[in-house]
Amino acid sequence: QVQLVESGGGLVQAGGSLRLSCAASGTSVDITAMTWYRTPPGKQRELVATISNEYGANYEDSVKGRFTISRDKNTASLQMLSLQPEDTAVYYCSVDGIQFGLLRKYWGQGTQVTVSS
Repeated sequence: QVQLVESGGGLVQAGGSLRLSCAASGTSVDITAMTWYRTPPGKQRELVATISNEYGANYEDSVKGRFTISRDKNTASLQMLSLQPEDTAVYYCSVDGIQFGLLRKYWGQGTQVTVSS
C-alpha cells in the first residue's frame, strides 16, 4: 500500500497564495505520475495539474500561469499564486505507479482550500 499525506491547505484572500504538498510513503512503488485534482463545491472533480515521467507538467487551462506543480522524489508540490474564489475546493493528490507489475492509482485524503473575495 501507498499512503499519501497532503498538507498546506487553508483560507486565503483573493490574490493570495498557498503551497500544497503531497508526500507518498509505504510499500515500494515506481511512481509514473503525480497529479492534483480538486472538487469545487457542488461540482465534479477536475484535474488541476499533473507531472509525469513521460510528459512533464500539464495544467488545466484556468490555472495555467498561476499554478506550478513540481516533484522531488516521492513528494509533489503545487504552488498556487493569484488565487481566486473559484479556486475554492477540496484538493486531492493522486499517485499513479507500478507496483508488483500492475499500474495502480492512490489517493490522498484531501485538503481544503478556501479563497475569500
